[in-house]
Amino acid sequence: MARIAVIGAGMGALTAAARLAVAGHRVAVYERTDTYGGALRRFERDGFSFDTGPALLPLPAVYRDLFVKTGKEPLESCVELVQVDPSSRHVFADGTEVSLPNASRAGVVAALDEGLGAGAGKRWGDFLVRAREAWDRTRRPLLEEPLWPNWQVLAEREPYPSVPHKRLLRTRRAGTLAEIGAWELRDPRLTALLESHALGHGLDPRVAPASAAVLPYMEHAFGTWYVRGGLRELARAVYERCLARKVEFHFGADVTGLLEKDGRASGVELADGSLVEADFVVAGVAPGTLARLTAGTVVRGDGEVPPQPAAAARLTLLLALRGARPEGTAHRTVVHTRDREAELDALFGTAAGNPRPTVTVLRPDDPRLAPADHEAVTLTTVVPARLDQPHDTLVDDMISVAERAVPGLRDRLLWHEVRTPADIADATGAEGGAVPVPALAAAGGRMLHPSNSTRVPGLFTVGGWTHPGGGLPHAGMSGALVAGLIVEGPEFRGSQ
Repeated sequence: MARIAVIGAGMGALTAAARLAVAGHRVAVYERTDTYGGALRRFERDGFSFDTGPALLPLPAVYRDLFVKTGKEPLESCVELVQVDPSSRHVFADGTEVSLPNASRAGVVAALDEGLGAGAGKRWGDFLVRAREAWDRTRRPLLEEPLWPNWQVLAEREPYPSVPHKRLLRTRRAGTLAEIGAWELRDPRLTALLESHALGHGLDPRVAPASAAVLPYMEHAFGTWYVRGGLRELARAVYERCLARKVEFHFGADVTGLLEKDGRASGVELADGSLVEADFVVAGVAPGTLARLTAGTVVRGDGEVPPQPAAAARLTLLLALRGARPEGTAHRTVVHTRDREAELDALFGTAAGNPRPTVTVLRPDDPRLAPADHEAVTLTTVVPARLDQPHDTLVDDMISVAERAVPGLRDRLLWHEVRTPADIADATGAEGGAVPVPALAAAGGRMLHPSNSTRVPGLFTVGGWTHPGGGLPHAGMSGALVAGLIVEGPEFRGSQ
């Protein structure tokens, strides 16, 4: 039985802790804040309750597998999972609207043909077929196996089978998500639909590799799910599973250093000066925090993948509304910007101006979230990752944009709360409140993350800032990979 110190109580760290405890190890988690769950937090006021981090769950199979592997209770006995249908409603710049059914390719094709005109559904359906091929080529190496030592193979090969496109007397293939939209979808609304999946992860579709096509494919293939009571309930269930498996938790325990002995990680030092010895250390922290803990020691794994591009953050508005949620309201509505290029320039470039943004409106059908005859609504948009940005004008713009999806919104508004990148930084430790993105193939390796094993023997990294990247499913996968590497050793090659 090994002693294992886990730094942080984010979802990746929790999943690793539960799996390691079941394998017979003594696991202790040290979390600098007063609670678990990382970005999965909850805000409550006047009988209203809101998720302040992720609010929908793709790929629930990751957490189903966790609960199967760590005990006899299935996930569904600990939380109530509900498939969101429609998966999303989209309000485009020209006023066109379309609602897309959950996990039904045929249904999506029919909805797009009806909403956007004949042929739109077929173009999107054909795109999903190609996106599935990219998924099949990358699923295992990017999600289910430790990062390959020869990761350059993933960096150089574009797995998305682009359609040949003749341009300026030359035949070209799409290398970015934006080029897929322009050359293969050939409809600004379909392009906006495609690019919204990248933008939702903080990616610039103009430079995101074509392999980002797997992001909409995952949603269409595996569905979108909601947890009754909010996704904070998922964090609670995983935390309670850890407790049931005798994982120790120490909250308000700020880890300030990594102990080493004979060139190997041997424990952690806490802010109060106490030293905790361990045979393995699992760090579920952002890169800047990891660098401080190791005093600048190079800890990247084999291969030294290129640094990730600067990540974006999110601005979230929590709205308490008088009046009940109308029957048949979509859980999620994406209201697309009227000037996508200006929005992308403002987010990822140096262009001046503040165009009204793309806003995601979340309206759960969940009576637990608001008093009777009231509604809890959440608005989110992507912003640059920095803590000092002014947000008053953006907040007003977000409400104005959301009125395209929620008529009479301002008249119904009782109060609102703002969650800024600074709040994300406080909850997760990520510099600038940045949100990590999923790992993607191609792009010269820029979209890969450092491996879970490091150059310091006995030190492993877990969570969104390490392989296989950001997002709730990816965090859970990273926990499984770290547990496998510790239990089975360097020869571990992922679950079969």
